[in-house]
Amino acid sequence: MYHYTESGLRNVWLANGYKVRDVGGEEAVAIHDVDQLHQVIGRSLARKPKLTGTEVRFLRKEMGMSQKRLADMLGSTEQTVSLWERHGRMPVGYDRLMRAFYLEFLDGNVKLREMVDRLVDLDRTHREKKAVFEDTGTGWKMAA
Repeated sequence: MYHYTESGLRNVWLANGYKVRDVGGEEAVAIHDVDQLHQVIGRSLARKPKLTGTEVRFLRKEMGMSQKRLADMLGSTEQTVSLWERHGRMPVGYDRLMRAFYLEFLDGNVKLREMVDRLVDLDRTHREKKAVFEDTGTGWKMAA
């Protein structure tokens, strides 16, 4: 069996679906269909009664979300999400919401997926910039 630590989870082992190869004297592992493997791992996590911190991180990353975007979505703060991921003490309500949200995301809830995609796009495009405003003849506006 292969201890699949690349997922960021300590308790994931693969019975098969991987090959170990020698590459220049080093062992390299090739895993068949990693995306599907991660979906199966995520689905099993979302069906648990309570998530650990590393499991929260795994699900968040599988949805392509930053800590800030997850916090915004859950009505929390980035620092709080970071604490949950490091210490694994996520309140029950947030835990349930996170698991339900992941399952809906995975099962293709189109509106939910669009919302997550918009949030992920914001993560990619939004960087802290100087906000410049100007007073025009018709009132205040954001400068171009």
